[in-house]
Amino acid sequence: MAKGLLHAAAMHPAAKPVLHLLCLLPLAWLVYAAAFDALGANPAEALIRSLGDWTLRLLCVTLAVTPLRRLLGLPALARFRRMLGVYSFAYATLHLLAYAGFDMGWDMAEILRDVAKRPFILVGMCAFVLLLALAATSFNRAMRWLGGRRWQLLHRSVYVIALLALLHFFWMRAGKNDFAEVAVYAVMVGVLLLARIGLFFGRRSKA
Repeated sequence: MAKGLLHAAAMHPAAKPVLHLLCLLPLAWLVYAAAFDALGANPAEALIRSLGDWTLRLLCVTLAVTPLRRLLGLPALARFRRMLGVYSFAYATLHLLAYAGFDMGWDMAEILRDVAKRPFILVGMCAFVLLLALAATSFNRAMRWLGGRRWQLLHRSVYVIALLALLHFFWMRAGKNDFAEVAVYAVMVGVLLLARIGLFFGRRSKA
């Protein structure tokens, strides 16, 4: 009964619009907070940090789709994975643009020096480049062009992206000795990676 209701909800025509709305709500709140000076004493830092936080959260949700689909026996959940991945990229792009604009004043030479000087910026940039590759090949035409096997191999790098994003997040928090939230995300990413490894070896044992 519950499985049938979940399947019906996932396949409902309103499911994707509702998910779009949910993914856009954090951005709407940040725009509102920026417009009404509700981001605290350092609004630029708060905006950059919040966009990065939402990137990591959406990455975790994206990674959770496949394990949940298998665990709940709901193939319909797969229809949301691409959308969630694209939103992860969108928030990562806004995070990068906010850093480039507010921290670096759009000075490309200064940005490059910052990347070379600060490891956590370098790690974040590496994660973004990989995420950009996934976003650019998230369409059916790209899948056909790359071939299914190569496309799957490329898109498995989302786990590498999650680890790089987690390391970036850890180094950002390390300066303020704020590790509680880092630990929560580390557990989430670890569980999702273990779930993926379990699914991989489960399929191989059946082959």
